[in-house]
Amino acid sequence: MAKTIHTMIRVLEEQRSCEFYASAFGLNVADRYDFDTFTLVYLSNQDSNFEVELTINKDRTTPYDHGDGYGHLAVSVDDLDAEHARIKALGFAPRDIVEFHREGSLMARFFFIQDPDGYQIEVLQRHGRFK
Repeated sequence: MAKTIHTMIRVLEEQRSCEFYASAFGLNVADRYDFDTFTLVYLSNQDSNFEVELTINKDRTTPYDHGDGYGHLAVSVDDLDAEHARIKALGFAPRDIVEFHREGSLMARFFFIQDPDGYQIEVLQRHGRFK
């Protein structure tokens, strides 16, 4: 059976991205591999074995085009309201909290935030299938 282990995104500035993911989500550098033309940085925390891989192409100077196929990365938290306030206090700009209801029941509470390279991250309240 396959096991998901990481997702990869391309970023322009390693330090800026590492600082964002550490501050916003507690994801810290687990490993870093430097090559001639690119660097790979793996971010993780103690809550999950799943990692975010940052790829930094050394010759890249312009932002990446996400096209119309990229969706988002999702994380779950115990207290959505507290995380929203904390992230906002860090000077980031999270969008408003949204609730989805289905058949009269709460399905999901969440907000989105954008990382320094324009990637969307959905922050979900741990509830139902979003644990």
